[in-house]
Amino acid sequence: MYRKNLAALAALLMLAGGTGVANEAHVALFKNVTGEVTVLRPAGNVAATPGMTLQVADRLVSGPGASAGIMFKDGTAVTLGPASELELRDYAFEPKDARYDFDVYLARGKAIYTSGKIGKLAPEAVKVGTPTATVGVRGTRFIVEAQ
Repeated sequence: MYRKNLAALAALLMLAGGTGVANEAHVALFKNVTGEVTVLRPAGNVAATPGMTLQVADRLVSGPGASAGIMFKDGTAVTLGPASELELRDYAFEPKDARYDFDVYLARGKAIYTSGKIGKLAPEAVKVGTPTATVGVRGTRFIVEAQ
């Protein structure tokens, strides 16, 4: 009886763990991190590290003198500058279904954007917002600043 209950509990824990991992699909990852960069999530804040994955709704906050290089699944690159805050609002890269979306919001600070496949295949799907404007991407690389 004890072994049966233990086996059932183990199976339940594996099922719950597997479900949680499947629902947390990543959209990007940190290529490099210099200084203090924090990822703000509903489940709690996490210090950014190279290789760490990012999800839609993550907010990235860099401290003074800090920076981070972020690579999205389609090859889009964003470099977050010091004393900056960037929110990953939406992201979709599904070429088979022709579904593309790239929407980030720079609340403060500086960032450098370099187009990936979404910017080339569906430039109208790329949005970089700031407190005063939203940039529609038609080029391949630009710097944006929000104060």
